[in-house]
Amino acid sequence: MSSVFSLSRLAGAVAARVLFILGVVFFLFPLDVSARFYIDINAPSTPRFKIAIPDFLNLGSEAPKSAFTDPLDRILSNDLDLSGFFEPMDKGAFLETPGAGGGLDVTEFKNWSVIGAELLLKGGYRLDGDDLQIDVKLYDVFSGRQILGKRVAGRTAGHRYLVHQLASEIIKLLTGNGGMFQSKLAFVGTATGNKEIYVCDFDGYNPVEITRDRSIALLPRWSPEGGTILFNSYKDGGGPKLYLKQWPGGGVRRISGDTGLNIGAAWAPDGKSIALTRSSKGNPDIFLIDPAGKKIKQLTNHWGIDVSPTFSPDGSRIAFVSNRSGSPQIYVKDLRSGSEERITFDGNYNTSPSWSGLNRIAYVSMQDGNFDIHAVDPDGRRMMRLTDGQGNNEDPCWSPDGRYLAFSSNRTGRYHIYMMSANGQNQKRLTSSAGEQTAPSWAP
Repeated sequence: MSSVFSLSRLAGAVAARVLFILGVVFFLFPLDVSARFYIDINAPSTPRFKIAIPDFLNLGSEAPKSAFTDPLDRILSNDLDLSGFFEPMDKGAFLETPGAGGGLDVTEFKNWSVIGAELLLKGGYRLDGDDLQIDVKLYDVFSGRQILGKRVAGRTAGHRYLVHQLASEIIKLLTGNGGMFQSKLAFVGTATGNKEIYVCDFDGYNPVEITRDRSIALLPRWSPEGGTILFNSYKDGGGPKLYLKQWPGGGVRRISGDTGLNIGAAWAPDGKSIALTRSSKGNPDIFLIDPAGKKIKQLTNHWGIDVSPTFSPDGSRIAFVSNRSGSPQIYVKDLRSGSEERITFDGNYNTSPSWSGLNRIAYVSMQDGNFDIHAVDPDGRRMMRLTDGQGNNEDPCWSPDGRYLAFSSNRTGRYHIYMMSANGQNQKRLTSSAGEQTAPSWAP
């Protein structure tokens, strides 16, 4: 069943928001809007609001010099573009010069309506040494009224974070959900020639190397509260072992170092246990341990190879990969009843499941000679191909709200991190560091 957003404009001072419930009709009620739009998120293309964002104005007396890594309006425009709800307009089409119309106020809305803008966002900033204040006003061009006014303040060095705050406020106004703009990604990077774990902002900026083992680090996984990262590493020899690192700062400790494999760890939603594959008994099966590394119980016991566990939102089930049918396929196990059910049947190589908070499972399938990302319901229904014809696309992971996927792709030659909406639309590259970036994990 198609998920539909119903957008209606109401007169007055009603705050805008969308009630997001996958599989039903959603309603967005912004201020003073008369037209009604219907947006099917499973359709081949999703209409986006056209928003004009002029250059931010310097409202103070202190010159910016080199205070900003990128212009503030460009950071905000990129945030809104990545959300998939907005289409930032080319500034070459603007009829007004920056600063015209009285600072952040607007008097001539026809200058914006005639070029097709639905929303107009005007912003300005003030610098006082290392302190920064940013003001924005969001206008509905159709009604000619302001629908949001917001001020944020902080240190100039944190200007990107402040702009991400503004993006969250705008998305929250229009959807009821603050979005992912202030979140972090962990990933595997090869900029140093080795595979190390990095952390960056959600948009790929500010990458920080958090391991320096000069070895092979793999599969970072954020804890549910976001303060700890699991990862695999070969740094101590004797096969991959599982480590836990506190972030930011904090040391690293090994929590699973059995003989053989200790790979593919996944946190339970409550953060009290971890599922991973061990092979100390000879056959790779999935086990449950606590964060101290103490074994709780064995979850699978099969002659096949069982790997890559991922928990359901309520922690009652896991999806995992097994070759027990002759090729790697996705299975779901009920941890209460012990029942196991195969849910993928298209393609002879399906792997890397990731279970979203909205109860969808993303996974990688080899079809037509390439790896592509698909999504399916936990019962195997409503399978949807999300990437197609753009190199290999692997390592899917969901945003905390289940509305976006980060993944790695070599569509431009080397592997980099990309993101897309849950229906496969609006695919955008995030990372641009040297080397390759793979295996993203989205912090809550």
